[in-house]
Amino acid sequence: MLVLTLLTAPDRPDLSPAALADLPAHWGVGEPRWLADGVAVETTIAAGEIPDLWDIWPTWQERGMDLVVQPAEGRRKQVLLSDMDSTMIQQECIDELADVAGFGERVSAITARAMNGELDLTEATLARVALLEGLPVSVVDTVLAERITLMPGGAELVGTMRAKGAYTALVSGGFTPFTAAITDQLGFHEHRANLLFDDGERFTGKVQEPVVGAQAKVEALEQITHRLGLTPQDAIAVGDGANDLGMLGRAGIGVALHAKPAVQERCDVRLNHADLTGVLYLQGYHQDDFVRP
Repeated sequence: MLVLTLLTAPDRPDLSPAALADLPAHWGVGEPRWLADGVAVETTIAAGEIPDLWDIWPTWQERGMDLVVQPAEGRRKQVLLSDMDSTMIQQECIDELADVAGFGERVSAITARAMNGELDLTEATLARVALLEGLPVSVVDTVLAERITLMPGGAELVGTMRAKGAYTALVSGGFTPFTAAITDQLGFHEHRANLLFDDGERFTGKVQEPVVGAQAKVEALEQITHRLGLTPQDAIAVGDGANDLGMLGRAGIGVALHAKPAVQERCDVRLNHADLTGVLYLQGYHQDDFVRP
């Protein structure tokens, strides 16, 4: 059985029953189950195979709606693996560090190209970290306090999945001072990221190698699920950049959240309007199931 989920932004709850009537007739759309009034609804469809959504995708995006079709069986996952930058938080940490240091535009340009798959991710990380040489370590606390904001829905996502017995991990190509802080704030079980070297007062412009990149995220998915006696199919992964593609493709459900164009092109599950609570709706959770901060 296939299930179709329609979602929109929670701050614009204008999803109506009429939207379901506009779906292709040959899909055999069933009765709606509203997960959140005006925000998320799901229904079964009779189509034998998961349809290619690309043809109708632009129309639904223009209407401010995300459309996902997936097998109904096994949607509730036992592991959450998430990226951090532009996924669990709304910023790219290294861009914020660089901006404080006075060369933010230079670094953010490298970040944008790397996340869209235009640059080698390891080389891009090493190049950006080198520019941080001499920056006071204390600036991390300043950036966390003044510049970093959580992505809406993240606390509900982590809290709800934990309450249902799932294991949660934050795996980032960013840096451990930030992943540690976000892990504490949102309640992840563990975090993995790059270690920046410093002399006690200032960053040296070096990072521990190998750099945490695409392969490290796949390895984290495989190691964590194996340790728990599970498989990658038991996990849902969330990310936005090219270095997330491996884990998104390997996980049972890989969610491209507000992702770069090159990432969306390679992912079947794309959320551009929903926030992180959309990851719960995709698993069939009702808003009344949410654990809220």
